[in-house]
Amino acid sequence: MDSKPSSKFDPILVADIGGTNARFALITAFNLQKKQFVVEYNITFASADFGSLEDALTHYLSQVSHIKPIRACLAVAGPIKTGQVHLTNLGWHFSVEQVKTAFEFTQLEVINDFAAFAYAAPYLDPQQNIAVKPGQADTDANIAVMGPGTGFGAACLVRSGQGSAVLSCEAGHITLASVNDLDTQLIIELRKQLAHVSIETVFSGPGISHLYQAMAAVKGVDAKNLTAAQISELATTGECAVCEATLDQFCDWVGSVAGDLALTFGALGGVFIGGGILPRMQARLLASRFVERFAAKGIMSQYVSQIPVTLVTQDNIPLIGAAACLHTNGQS
Repeated sequence: MDSKPSSKFDPILVADIGGTNARFALITAFNLQKKQFVVEYNITFASADFGSLEDALTHYLSQVSHIKPIRACLAVAGPIKTGQVHLTNLGWHFSVEQVKTAFEFTQLEVINDFAAFAYAAPYLDPQQNIAVKPGQADTDANIAVMGPGTGFGAACLVRSGQGSAVLSCEAGHITLASVNDLDTQLIIELRKQLAHVSIETVFSGPGISHLYQAMAAVKGVDAKNLTAAQISELATTGECAVCEATLDQFCDWVGSVAGDLALTFGALGGVFIGGGILPRMQARLLASRFVERFAAKGIMSQYVSQIPVTLVTQDNIPLIGAAACLHTNGQS
């Protein structure tokens, strides 16, 4: 990418640390005209090849030894509490302050993956993503991000005249609401499986199996023991009508949840949906009643009708978000 930095730009080390892969890169410039970061030296390692974050970080820096970044931001798929990070699937634990000292960073931020998604939202490339619902975004208003994957994540980029910040939350554990009679019937069946019918227990990867079981019961069909991947495959090939109905309901109901979060966060700046599942269901999502359900908010329908919704399929979101975390806070 051809770019001229907006000013002197000290490289930012960014990372996307997940249970499977650890991806590192350097942000070497910011293109002010395009509002895009220049991402270079992007290298992905298998997380399991390293015993700790420090080992992985040391190995990456050895690959780019001609550059010594003093600023860093890491996006991690795990909780961050009082400066301590636990990546349960990897058995990695580290102290933010200790890593900062060990690698002589003047700045080090560690954020979760959906916070990174929220920070990245204003810097995404419209041509690489898909407009699900048209609208007119208020460039000074809040932006909501959300999406189902292994769990269900959501966050809000809060914007005001004084600057911006990301609000993280546990929206996946909100009680799932019924909008129509089918929703009500499904929730009655879901309650037989689940102690708490939350957004995550229905829309995450494992949750799709719960939804399929409930859909089969509502339709009076014997359910098979299917995984989310099997449900998706059978729906795509047209071999299973209940699987098709499950994924159609999934897309419709996610529309309602997205509209709820748009209202909750006051997201007149737009809603961006992603995660591990929706980008793989583009055609079904666009053919669903997602938009209708998103906007069906009673006396607030006019409010949400103006909000654009974008399906994010662009790569490198956590890396862009990690860079934007420092840039947004006026530290670039």
